[in-house]
Amino acid sequence: MNKNYSLEGLSEVAKELISSVKNKTLLFYGQMGVGKTTLIKEICNQLEVLDNISSPTFSLVNEYETSKKEKVFHFDFYRIEDENEALDIGIEEYFDNNAWCLVEWPENIENLLPLDAVEIHLSILDDNQRNIQIK
Repeated sequence: MNKNYSLEGLSEVAKELISSVKNKTLLFYGQMGVGKTTLIKEICNQLEVLDNISSPTFSLVNEYETSKKEKVFHFDFYRIEDENEALDIGIEEYFDNNAWCLVEWPENIENLLPLDAVEIHLSILDDNQRNIQIK
C-alpha cells in the first residue's frame, strides 16, 4: 500500500491496513507529529478496542482488549534509552503471542524486532495530507 490520505480518510486507511497485513506486529515509522498515534487509535477503533486508547510514552506499553476478547498491545519506545528496557518488559513474549502489537519508534529497539513485522512509514505532505507506505 502506498497512498495519500487526510484525516477524513483515516478510517478507510485503517480498515485497508488491517485487512492487508499478513502479520499482526506493525512498526510505525515517521517524524514527531506525523500522526502515528492517531493512526494507531483508529486501528484500535476498527479492531473494536473497548478501552480508552492513549500513547504509552512513559509506561512503554498499554494493553487493550477488543470486543472479541483479543489483546492489542500499543508500544511507544520514543523515550527508551537502551534496548534492555524493552527486554525488561518482556518484549519478546509480546511479539510471540500472536496478538496485535502496534509499535511507535521501533527504530529504538531495532535489534529486537521480529523479522516478519510489517513496516509502516508515514510522512507529512502538507497540513492536511499524509502519505502511508507499507513494506
